[in-house]
Parts: sequence; C-alpha cells; structure tokens
Amino acid sequence: MSEILRVAICGGGNGAHVLAGIASSRPNTEARVFTLYADEAERWSGLLKENDFIIYKRGQPLTTTKPSMVTKKAEEAIPGCDMIIFVVPAFAHAEYLEAINPHLQPGVTLVGLPGCSGFEFDVYGILQEKAKSCNVMQFESLPWPCRISEFGKSAVVLGTKNTLDGAMQMGDCPGSKDPLATLQGLLGTKPTLVLSGHLLAITLIQPNAYFHPSILYGRWHNWDGKPLDEPPLYYHGMDEFTANLLSDASKEVVSIANAIAVQCPGVDMSPVIHVYDWFIAVYGLEIGDKTNLQTSFRTNPGYDGLKHPTKRTEDGKFVPDFTHRYLSEDLPFGLVVTRGIAEIANVKTPIIDKLIIWSQEKLGKKYLIDGKLQGPDISTSRCPQRYGFNTLAAILRKD
Repeated sequence: MSEILRVAICGGGNGAHVLAGIASSRPNTEARVFTLYADEAERWSGLLKENDFIIYKRGQPLTTTKPSMVTKKAEEAIPGCDMIIFVVPAFAHAEYLEAINPHLQPGVTLVGLPGCSGFEFDVYGILQEKAKSCNVMQFESLPWPCRISEFGKSAVVLGTKNTLDGAMQMGDCPGSKDPLATLQGLLGTKPTLVLSGHLLAITLIQPNAYFHPSILYGRWHNWDGKPLDEPPLYYHGMDEFTANLLSDASKEVVSIANAIAVQCPGVDMSPVIHVYDWFIAVYGLEIGDKTNLQTSFRTNPGYDGLKHPTKRTEDGKFVPDFTHRYLSEDLPFGLVVTRGIAEIANVKTPIIDKLIIWSQEKLGKKYLIDGKLQGPDISTSRCPQRYGFNTLAAILRKD
C-alpha cells in the first residue's frame, strides 16, 4: 500500500479552491484546507457536507473530489503534513506562518505559490531555528488563471501555464519525499515546474514589484488633480516615458543580482533578467508588436481593457485610487523588499528610490528616509531589515 501524502493548502480564495480540488483528486493524497479569513472555514466546510466540489476547465468537470477537511485550526490542519502550500496574498503569509509554527514537523516543505518578493524572509524571520529543518520553495505565479464560481462548491480553471519557474532551498532535514516531484504530482503534467537559481533570484524577478509602481508613477506623477471622464488604460496606455522608467527600474534590479553574484560566487542569480526579455519569454507568442517594451505592453491582448485603479467622484468622474493593491501591497511586499536587498548589496538605485519616495507619500507611509530603509513602516513591510537580516550571508542563509 502506497504511503499517504498529506498536504495543507493555506487560503480560501480562487487559487486555493482550484488547488484543493486538484490535489484532492490525486491518489493516496490527503488534502487539507487551512483558512484563517473570517468564517471561510466554517462556511466552506458546511457546504461540502451537502454539495459536490467541482473544478471546471473548458466547461467540463476536471475534478469532483473534496478536500479531507477545511478548518480554521492549525492544530487540525498542519500536524503530519509533508507539504504546506501558501496560496494567499503576500501580506497574509506572516499570519499563516505564525499560526502553523507550533505544529510543523522536520522535513516539511513550505511552498509560496506564488511566494512574491521576500517569502523566504518571512519564513526565516518567523520560524527562526525551526526554519533550518524546512525545505522552502517559491514560484513566480499561480499555475493557472482561475476564479471561484460558487464559494465552497466550484471553481474554474481558465487556462494552464506551460511552465512555472521557481527556486528551492533544502533544509537540514530534507524529509522522505522529493519536494519538486511531490508538487509536480499534485499539479499534474502541466505546468512543468522548473527550479533554477537561488531563492533570492525569484524574489528579485517578481515583476509586480516594479511594474505597478512604475506604471502608476508614469501616469500620475504630474497629475493636475482634475478628475477624468474615464479611467485611463493601464498597460495599453503606457507611454514612452513610463516604458523607459520601467526599463530603468528593471536595469537596477539586474544590477542588484549581478552585484550579489560577484560578491558571492556560486550563488546563481541567472533568472534575474531585464523586463523586456522576461516579458517576451512569458508573452511572446501573444504580443502583436515586439519592437520595444512600450509596444510589447500595448499589444499584449491579455491586457485588453485593463484600466488604472480609480475612485468615482460624486459627479461621476474618476480620480486615482492610490490605496489599491498595486501600491498598498506591491510597495511594502515588493519594491521595498528589492530596495532592502540593494542596500545590503551596496547597490545604488536612484530610480527605485524615486518610485518608493513618490509611492510612500501617496500611501502616507515612511519606508525610505534620507537614502536608507529606516522609516517606521518597514516593520509592516517584508524587507530583510524588518527581521534584522543586514548582510548577504543572512539573506542567502549562509551564516
């Protein structure tokens, strides 16, 4: 008889729904859902008692199996798990890590799906010594675009990526199951999981960290304050100034990776490439005009109709919404993380600094002060300095 694989899925949103259904369908697999948000666990668990749980793809049922449990209690979901997969926004990772910490066993694999910038810093900072016995994996995105059809009852896979890039750092107690093979088995044949480079490379290459602040700055830094008749196009409205700004921010990210590779020979930072090269690699088959970064963004059909986050005024016009996650999440859990790594690697980043200074003012936050990450709000960010990681050895886990 085959050994049972026990996996916990953290979250209750779109991705967690799909993963719960797909993982539950695998033979000899016990899939447990652990969600801390409001009454999600109680509602979802109650619905499973009286309804099927169906994942659809192209209008047809893909899976019809149910997770073994949906709970809000870490002491029920976590003990005995071989793998714990985080399918929640970056700002929620810390809360889940704190909840599961007392119940982790040596050799468990923690997976950020996606991890977003600095997932490993949360893991190492919160779990402390216990993190040494854990394997840590993170990937750049979800395996599929997906959405919930009916909460607790069904979800839809809108497509599946061909490949998914990530990285892994093995712990002192690797466990009895191969982490990559285990996760690939849970997801199925697609996407093909590709591990390359150091975890820090995956943290630096996270595109939203500098995509969103750059695009928002490009459109609104000279805004005269007058409401607009319509929200402007987000990606398809990119002008030459914004494209150049985004390109320059990306060059700084690449320079950070290159500096780390020079200072720490043997640390593979090769996944960190310029935004244009990354964009063509991911969307190249769909892009209509690959002439440059601006034309590539403006002719990517996947961005059709996407507009800047705005708020409607009383007279029906629109003003920018700077509280949207494009800043409220992608600054503290994205660009500030990148800047923190740059500071440790002693790399100057004038473009990134400009973006942070503008963005933090819009959010009413203070991260970067007098050229250093020393503002009071770094305590609510995920930069390595939050956890006292101030050397390359610390963030690379080489001390």
